[in-house]
Amino acid sequence: MKQVVQNYKSGELALLDVPVPGCKPGGVLVRSAYSLISTGTELMKVSEAGMSMVGKARSRPDQVAKVMQSVATNGLPATYRKVMGKLDSYTPLGYSLCGVVEQVGAGIDDVKAGDLVACAGNEHALHAELNWVPKNLYAPVPDGLAPRHAAFGTVGSIAMQGVRQGEPQLGEVALVIGLGLIGQLVVQLLTASGVRVVGVDPDPTRCELAERLGAAACGDPSSAAVENAVAELTGGHGVDQVYLAAGGGSNQPVELAARLCRDRGRVVDIGKCRLDLPWNAYYEKELDVRFSRSYGPGRYDPSYELEGRDYPIGYVRWTERRNLACFLDLAARGRVDVEPLISHVAGFDDAVETYRSLKDGELKAVAVLFRYPEQAAETKTPETPAKAPELAVPAVKRGGGQGPAPVRAAKTPVRLAFVGAGNYATSMLLPHLARREGVELSTVVTTTALSAANAQRKFGFAGATTDLDAVLGDKSIDAVFVVTRHSSHAELTRQALLAGKTVFVEKPLALTEDELAGVLAAVEESGNDRLQVGFNRRFSPLLQEARNRFGARTGPASLRYLVNAGRLTQGSWYLQQGTEGSRFAGEGGHFIDTASWLLDADPVSVYAVASSGNEDLQVVLRYADESTATISYVTTGASGFPKETLDLIADGRVLRLDDFVRASVHSRKRWVSSRLPKARDKGQSAELAAFVKAVRTGGPMPVPLESLVATTAATLAVQSALAGGAPVTLARTR
Repeated sequence: MKQVVQNYKSGELALLDVPVPGCKPGGVLVRSAYSLISTGTELMKVSEAGMSMVGKARSRPDQVAKVMQSVATNGLPATYRKVMGKLDSYTPLGYSLCGVVEQVGAGIDDVKAGDLVACAGNEHALHAELNWVPKNLYAPVPDGLAPRHAAFGTVGSIAMQGVRQGEPQLGEVALVIGLGLIGQLVVQLLTASGVRVVGVDPDPTRCELAERLGAAACGDPSSAAVENAVAELTGGHGVDQVYLAAGGGSNQPVELAARLCRDRGRVVDIGKCRLDLPWNAYYEKELDVRFSRSYGPGRYDPSYELEGRDYPIGYVRWTERRNLACFLDLAARGRVDVEPLISHVAGFDDAVETYRSLKDGELKAVAVLFRYPEQAAETKTPETPAKAPELAVPAVKRGGGQGPAPVRAAKTPVRLAFVGAGNYATSMLLPHLARREGVELSTVVTTTALSAANAQRKFGFAGATTDLDAVLGDKSIDAVFVVTRHSSHAELTRQALLAGKTVFVEKPLALTEDELAGVLAAVEESGNDRLQVGFNRRFSPLLQEARNRFGARTGPASLRYLVNAGRLTQGSWYLQQGTEGSRFAGEGGHFIDTASWLLDADPVSVYAVASSGNEDLQVVLRYADESTATISYVTTGASGFPKETLDLIADGRVLRLDDFVRASVHSRKRWVSSRLPKARDKGQSAELAAFVKAVRTGGPMPVPLESLVATTAATLAVQSALAGGAPVTLARTR
């Protein structure tokens, strides 16, 4: 098997072929699926190995002291041979992974072969294809937790033990100094515990990430913003706890901790930073300085780690293993989100190059995972490819229930109800409908009476209410607009379809496969398929003209769609990924629908890769005729650059769209549109006109339901592709 090793004398890193470890009693043999690089601890070790002998000595004074003691005891020649022999040998790297149990040793009865487990230990959870792991250093992975997320179990336990040492209480305020991998996890654990958090790090990107993950405020250690945030949150008293999750040789973290901590506060050292405590500052406040030892009780105790002797829970509530299991449970329940921390996933064969890129600074990362090759089953022949992950695209079945609402008479206004009256509804939809002839705005429904009253006053609704059932039961209402937060779209759409209403729902239609299946079950039960999702870009007059001028194609096409999405403002509900889905899940359907409409087909597979925070995405859609569409969804671009640019290339022709302001088609004859004189027209007006016409006439909906379902399934597949690190096939069901 292969294993990552390092020669501490020369600094050489290698992917070495080594024997497979035996499965000893009291443990299990685990085949790695993902292992995590600790960008703090491991890179420090890698950097030290590249130093001169003097540099190594300066970086490890504790080891120098041991050497000097050995010289005094054993003499210089013997000590020299011993030290050089130890330095000039391969040592392992890694201590946090997730894998599948391949073999169970004697005395193990809590897992079996084939079970997924998370493993810990710098001698047992190594960057290697196979590891033997003793009982107290693994924990079963809960159902639903992705292996790449379970690989964070060990570092999560380190962060958790640090938080436990701080003894946080509801309502307290904590300061986290250092927002690397451990610091980001500490922020989330404290937030989940009801503690408000201020973060400190010189890297603004890490500060922004911590704020997205729950920190109240973050900033540079030298900025006044951090002190101001602490003063505001604590009434000037100072924070209750400080967590030192920083590394390096600066004494700034402990000095900052003393300055911002309250009287008799707690300072917990989790990382490995300089600790020259300023005596006066710590004495005058009587600060309680605590250390957090790795993953928790049991660490460095051979009887616990190697012999499997557990500590009684009545005396030691949280051990290494119980911390590991607790973190996995929190991650499985969505209370801790590690996906935004994953900066890069590398194939295990690229391990040496990945370490080099990290060490040289070419790869900026919070967390990096190694993905191990899938193991073929023994019965599989070499010619049989591994089955690609699949996401089912539900078939649309139209039942014989009550059917759609009756068609209105020619001169009778189409009566519309709005569920939700937020910013998008009031700025992009209602202005077009309020002045449209033949449309009557009947009722607006919101969760708060005031917002309903405001929409009624501004747009002329006949009525305003907070009672959804009253609207769904009103037979005079022809169509319902669902313009609420993402998490409620599917359920409200389902209810409206069952009530016989024609439905316009803003994207996304659904955030999960189950939600999508629920909507289609309502279609089948009611026989009502009168549904439109707010994919407006295909209705843009400029893009429609460009498509017509491009003409039909005969060969496969290549489409590139750059979405310069920009940063979200602090406090935006789009950041509530636990309830509202990822940002791409909420918005990405727009771009997938546009690509599929231009290519006149539905995608058959989806592949996606993400940068740090999972906000900058590259999504590749493949179509049955070998066409491809690449959607670059980025948040880190310049704010002055256009938001959306698109290129479609096929058959010697190129269609270019510049942010819905100008379009061009390049072929034997070139066509360039005039620049739009006013605001960009992204198709909302034309989309609403088509929807109202369909309601009035009873004609076909503007977009076939099958297309809406395919786009939604492809959008959901992006998250599956990110989690699995492989393309996801969109399998049509019957």
